[in-house]
Amino acid sequence: MIETNDFRPGTAFEMDGKLLTIVNVEHIKLARAGAVIKAKLRNIRDGSIFEQSFRSGDKYKAVRIEKAPAQYLYNDGDLFHFMDSASYDQVALNRSMVADALPFLKEGNQANLLKYEDSVIGVELPITVELAVAQTDPGLRGDTVSGATKPARLETGASVNVPLFVNTGDVLKIDTRTGNYIERV
Repeated sequence: MIETNDFRPGTAFEMDGKLLTIVNVEHIKLARAGAVIKAKLRNIRDGSIFEQSFRSGDKYKAVRIEKAPAQYLYNDGDLFHFMDSASYDQVALNRSMVADALPFLKEGNQANLLKYEDSVIGVELPITVELAVAQTDPGLRGDTVSGATKPARLETGASVNVPLFVNTGDVLKIDTRTGNYIERV
């Protein structure tokens, strides 16, 4: 069992027969009443996101989600094919199961298959990925404003804000949790 006071982003639990994971959580202390926990939750099975309020001290069934290393092979329409690195079995996942990872998913990259009760329920990317810049505007000479950024389109189609010195063809390290630029590789 897991208490609402122990909620953290990424924690998985079961509520009303639904398999949920916490996207964001906020603890609110009221004057004389107990604390209220407001959480943004994601239904793991269908990918829907919703907000829910909990009372402090409520308990829910904790869920163990296993991670299996895999390699992304290719997509075939709405099916995305992965190869389990341990068993070499190929697993096809539909678009809704890989929706969070899609902006940074590149053929040949490593990922983790998320398994619950021996069935694959989703995919998780490593914290950082290296992707090439497909298109960006050139930085203007003399534009030396500290912290200035410009949009860049990556090889996967994702758009991120990058510093002015980044050019088309550069390989960047991107944080997959936030979608932010980290550094040029």
